[in-house]
Amino acid sequence: MGDRLRVLWDFDDLDGTWERFEQALEQQTSAAERAEVLTQLGRVQGLQGDLAAGDRLLDEAETAAVDSPLARVRVLLERGRLRRSGGDPQAALPLFVAAFDLATEAAEEALAADAAHMAALAAADHSEMVAWTRRGVELAERATDPDVRYWLGPLLNNLGWACFAAGQYEEALEAFQRALRARERDPRRRAEIETARYAVARTLRVLGRPAAAAALLEEAVAWTRMVGEPDGWFHEELAEAYAALGREADARQQARLALPLLTATDASFKDDAGRASRLRALADEPPAEGIRD
Repeated sequence: MGDRLRVLWDFDDLDGTWERFEQALEQQTSAAERAEVLTQLGRVQGLQGDLAAGDRLLDEAETAAVDSPLARVRVLLERGRLRRSGGDPQAALPLFVAAFDLATEAAEEALAADAAHMAALAAADHSEMVAWTRRGVELAERATDPDVRYWLGPLLNNLGWACFAAGQYEEALEAFQRALRARERDPRRRAEIETARYAVARTLRVLGRPAAAAALLEEAVAWTRMVGEPDGWFHEELAEAYAALGREADARQQARLALPLLTATDASFKDDAGRASRLRALADEPPAEGIRD
C-alpha cells in the first residue's frame, strides 16, 4: 500500500508543506486520520530545527493513534527521525525497527520501506546498514505499487555511498547503477535521475574509467543547462574526469563553473581546504584568501 500523504510534501518548500498539512488536518474525518497528519506536521517542525515542537505534535498524535496501526507506524517513524535529527541515532534505531515491524504486520509496504531506509541510516555499523538496506530493497522489489518501488532509489543510493565511503568501489558502482535504473522508471523525477547519474560517474572515475564518467556527467550537465539550474557538484566532477583524460582546457572551464556555485551553496566545500585548493588548481586560479596549499 502506498503513502497517501507523500503527495503533500515538498522538501524544498517546508512553509508550503506546513500549510498543506494544516489544511489537510481540517479535512480529516477521524481521530486516526488526524493523528497521521499531525505526525507530518511534527516532521516539518523537526526539519525546521524545532525538535521540541515536533515532539509535542507527536505526543498529540500518539494519544489519538491508539486504535490505528497506520497512525502508530507514523508516530514511531517521525519520533525516530526527530531523535536522529537531534544527534541520537542509538535512540532512533529501535523506533525505526518497531515502525518496520508494525508496518510489515499491517501490510503498509511504503511505510515499511521508509522505516527500513531510516533504520539503515541510523545503523551502528556498515554491516547493519547493509542488512537493513537489503531488507528494504527486497520489499520494494517485490512490490507493484509505485509508491513502494520508489524506495529502491533512495535505498540503493544510500548503500552505494556507504560502500563508497568504505572503499568498496565495485560494490558501490553496482548499487549506484541499480539506483539509476530504479530512478529512470519515473522520468518525472529528472533531478533525482541526474543525481543518480552523477553517483555512477564519480565511482567510475575512481575506478579508473574517466571516459565513461565524463559521458554520464556531460548528460547531467546538459540537463542542468536546459532547466537553468546549474549544479556545482556536477561541474566539479566533470572537471576531475576531464583532468584524468588530459583535457586540461575542458577541465579548467568546468572547474571555473563549479567554484562560485560550490562556494555559495556547499558548506562542506567551504570547510574542506584541500578540496577547494584542488578545484582552484584545476581552474588555474590562485588560492582564496586564508587558504594555502
